[in-house]
Amino acid sequence: MPDASASARRPSGELEASVLAALWAANGRALSPADVQRELVAALGADLARTTVTTILARLHDKGSVSRTRAGRGYAYLPAQDPPGLAARRMRTELDKSAEGLRGTVLARFVSELDPDDERLLRELLAQDADGTDGADGADGADGADGADGADGADGADGADGTDGHGGGAGA
Repeated sequence: MPDASASARRPSGELEASVLAALWAANGRALSPADVQRELVAALGADLARTTVTTILARLHDKGSVSRTRAGRGYAYLPAQDPPGLAARRMRTELDKSAEGLRGTVLARFVSELDPDDERLLRELLAQDADGTDGADGADGADGADGADGADGADGADGADGTDGHGGGAGA
């Protein structure tokens, strides 16, 4: 086996992302590790051992990113969520890791670092009623995030956790 230098190593998470991409490309058809391996070889041009692919799939299953069903003596895998759903779940996981009492500050800093278009989109989404229509006063409820523009982000913490500026289902 050739010696892999640090520069030849893949970035962390790249294979997991490639495996998920192969599963999403299957459009709802469950894939075995061998199927995923063939897809990766075609997409990446790299020959990966089936055991490597199986290990990645098992890790993704442990993380809840894929589901699996019995297929003969092994398993066939499906993505648990679409790409936006997975990104949202990852964001929620990181938010849940924040220290107790800092959730509002974390949300405020997140909002303060959004580009203007993303911030505007977030405000619009927060202003929507539960039935998907725009709330009459919902946009004002997002004003709690305005404090996120402060240098330390702490000023926006109250609005970011929904305790102030709440209206129409919005609070960030």
